[in-house]
Amino acid sequence: MSASTPRTAAALAATLLTATVALYIALVAFGNITDFGTNQQFVQHVLAMDTTFKDDDLMWRAVTGKGLQDAAYVVIIVWETVAALVLVHGTWLWVRRDDGRARRVSTYGLLMLMVLFGAGFIAVGGEWFAMWQSKDWNGLDAATRVFLLSGVVLVAVQLTGERSAT
Repeated sequence: MSASTPRTAAALAATLLTATVALYIALVAFGNITDFGTNQQFVQHVLAMDTTFKDDDLMWRAVTGKGLQDAAYVVIIVWETVAALVLVHGTWLWVRRDDGRARRVSTYGLLMLMVLFGAGFIAVGGEWFAMWQSKDWNGLDAATRVFLLSGVVLVAVQLTGERSAT
């Protein structure tokens, strides 16, 4: 698509929504880097399962080693940072009207967030580490919001694809 061709509403939506998610996850990553301790405590408590019902049938899953807990938190921050960079790149491609590459790159970034918040926080944190049992360290609502936001934006991005003639 050339710069003189008007944008479709779907491409404009994909651009703005990708930019919104890119900004959001960039701010999340920045916050986790500059205020490392706040969410580090969250990860430590979830992995240690120290605010769950402490059911003996589940507590064997707990990860109490500080080194492992910190490593998990650093992996989360790196994943968020890379996802933010991928989405910023996707936004740049949308702005440049390179819609095919923008769709592909944005899809990768959005899927990265869906894997992190869906598989990582909702499945592993919520179920394996029983985060749902904690009144103080339960991030399921926040994870669900990010997962759903990313999914809605992914649908919008995919709607910009070429339509086949029927």
